[in-house]
Amino acid sequence: MEAIKLHYDVSGNDFTCAGEASGKIKRELKGLGFPNDIVRNVAIAVYEGEINMVIHAGGGVIDVEITPECISLDLIDEGPGIPDVSLAMKEGFSTAPENVRQLGFGAGMGLPNIKKYTDEMIIDTEVGVGTTIHLKVYIK
Repeated sequence: MEAIKLHYDVSGNDFTCAGEASGKIKRELKGLGFPNDIVRNVAIAVYEGEINMVIHAGGGVIDVEITPECISLDLIDEGPGIPDVSLAMKEGFSTAPENVRQLGFGAGMGLPNIKKYTDEMIIDTEVGVGTTIHLKVYIK
């Protein structure tokens, strides 16, 4: 199998479309015959990142590269950036506004869950510029 590259746009502040990209990626991986645990892990990680883009960054893009050995994902936004990555990685820490929490989002589990369900996670962020999260899930 040659590398498959996918690109998805994520709309900001649009909770009706939130989760569409992760759903499409999940269907693509299932269709390619990846194991259920890999599909689940990627879908959870991407969903969490996608929701973060919707809540905090005004949207962004998700680029995916799929090979038989590895699924690589880049979640890219031009939002406010993350001022303190170590604090943002703590379970339960959230900067989501109250109206978002009332919708059931913003519990502070996004980044910790992304890390939990991927093999590699690198966060490149600059306040006032944006954030790129590089993810890898290896096929064992």
